[in-house]
Amino acid sequence: MSASLRTSHALGASYGLLALPLSFVALPMYVNLPHVYATQFAVPLTTLGVVLLLSRLLDAFVDPWMGRISDVLYGKSKRAIGAAAVLLSFLLGVSFAALFFPPHFTSASGYVAWVAVCVSVCHLTYSGLSILHQAWATRLGGDAAQQSRVIAWREGAGLVGVVLASMLPAIAGWTTTTLLLSVLLIVGLWSWRRVFQTGAAVVPQEGAQPSAQAMTLPVQQTLFLKLLCVFMLNGIASAVPASLVMFFVEDQIQASANVAPWFLGVYFVAGVLSLPVWLKLVQRFGLAQTWAAGMVLALCSFACVSYLGPGDESLFFAVCVASGLALGADMVVPGALLNRVIDHLGHRGNAEGLYLGWWNLISKFNLAIAAGLCLPLLASWGYAPGVKSAEGLHALSLAYGVLPCVLKTVALAALFYFWIQPSATALTSRDNT
Repeated sequence: MSASLRTSHALGASYGLLALPLSFVALPMYVNLPHVYATQFAVPLTTLGVVLLLSRLLDAFVDPWMGRISDVLYGKSKRAIGAAAVLLSFLLGVSFAALFFPPHFTSASGYVAWVAVCVSVCHLTYSGLSILHQAWATRLGGDAAQQSRVIAWREGAGLVGVVLASMLPAIAGWTTTTLLLSVLLIVGLWSWRRVFQTGAAVVPQEGAQPSAQAMTLPVQQTLFLKLLCVFMLNGIASAVPASLVMFFVEDQIQASANVAPWFLGVYFVAGVLSLPVWLKLVQRFGLAQTWAAGMVLALCSFACVSYLGPGDESLFFAVCVASGLALGADMVVPGALLNRVIDHLGHRGNAEGLYLGWWNLISKFNLAIAAGLCLPLLASWGYAPGVKSAEGLHALSLAYGVLPCVLKTVALAALFYFWIQPSATALTSRDNT
């Protein structure tokens, strides 16, 4: 490995480590929090669902504003960025601990108010810190290979955080989980600070300052909208099986309770291990072509899902491995392509936060749209959780296996039309290499 390549990987590792606690804190908010408040504090599920939905909508809609604040901070000084990162990390850690260690209330309404405030603070500080962190990688510039390496370290650390967060609360309890989160945030900030001291982040491009940095600047750019179209279609295609996987495992595969958690673990571990392979493919074939290969692999992995039935645990493990390998491409390529688009449009060093704010907003809407699309559709097709009727299980197989393939095929077609075909390559060739 050359000295420059070693330096690039060291840069990515130091920068990316903060993504581990960020992903670590995200999973319990979506997976564990509803169960804890429903079972331990008798909060009605309907009320809890409304509170969490409103909090997530608030979080999504403020992302562009968070991005604008990030741009302002980057325009001031490294000290301003560091101070904001420390403050956001502190508030994130405190609000997360408060969620899982609430004071005693005499009624469920007290717990509802507590969770509404704390989860909103948690969401907002998480989003602010994430955008601040992501924007720094965008400001590095460099070619596609360099940006892919940096993003791969960030996303790899994030996947490790997801795996850790999925297991630790059940194994060690919430006290240990909360303490570990605090340690990981401190270590992640310290590691990122080391990168700041190198002075590696670029200065704003000459003449790149958009007038007034209008909040809608990114969605006025055709190139960004093309990328956003592919990202959204592909994201919904990935979010649909994510929303249904536990139903599929319990009712269709009928896996035992001690085996079920390993499916997700295998999926995420495969994603982490595949990252070096996708980086090599990016260097050889380019970003868009590599993303297309990942989509094709995902299509192949889900093509056989509708044929699986009770007892097919080994085959479903194989599906999880294959789809996890495809996940690696989704982790590396879209973010690197976004960076290339920002660079191509001349907004690097000035408006990264705005782009990332809109990007994150779409990421969150992908999950909401997937749930809003597939759950009502599944119910209308005759499926009910725990009721193993032939009609219901057939509907579940279609929703879990066929629907993602249809959406992924549309995403692949959009990627080819906007980024790979000769006329598209002529327009954006330097964004792909």
